[in-house]
Amino acid sequence: MGGNYLGNAGHFLIETLFGLYILTVMLRFLLQLVRADFYNPVSQFLVKVTNPPLIPLRKIIPGIGGIDWASVLLMFGLKLGELVLRGLLPKSSIPPMPGIFVIASAGLLSLLVNVFLFSILIQVVISWISPGGYNPMVGLLQQLTEPLLRPARRLIPPISGLDLSPMAVIIVLYLILMLVVQPIHDLGVHMAFYATPQ
Repeated sequence: MGGNYLGNAGHFLIETLFGLYILTVMLRFLLQLVRADFYNPVSQFLVKVTNPPLIPLRKIIPGIGGIDWASVLLMFGLKLGELVLRGLLPKSSIPPMPGIFVIASAGLLSLLVNVFLFSILIQVVISWISPGGYNPMVGLLQQLTEPLLRPARRLIPPISGLDLSPMAVIIVLYLILMLVVQPIHDLGVHMAFYATPQ
């Protein structure tokens, strides 16, 4: 009985600590990708927190095509580490490597989509509560989501002054979660736990 409590606490701690750091690395990666304001206090915080592992990695893995591949590798490595550590807990097991790679990929894709989902939702709520207000976080969220919202605004012009583009993007993001990310995750689970050895 006590093992269950310890196992649950272990799962929670591992998921929380790894999840927060992976989120930090992903936010830095995305903000670099959209060329957000580097001098924003939030950007500076993300850079300082993620520099220790990224600086040595960048000496080995250069950025190519405007993409920071060191950040991608770090996120993937952290996600794999999280899954392996969870597998070492009592009453758990480490899935076979092919399955764990697919599950890790699905987890990162899910986080990516959710970053955009929550960024848009936060912007919508702030625009209702404090229209025209500004703080460093809001500025970054606008820069992060603009590449998604701009094309949507071109397709869906405002109706009676109401911008419906965030709603359209949110619907598309939910569809991606359901039709792309969930099948990849289910495939990984099948490979990890249900595939029979040949």
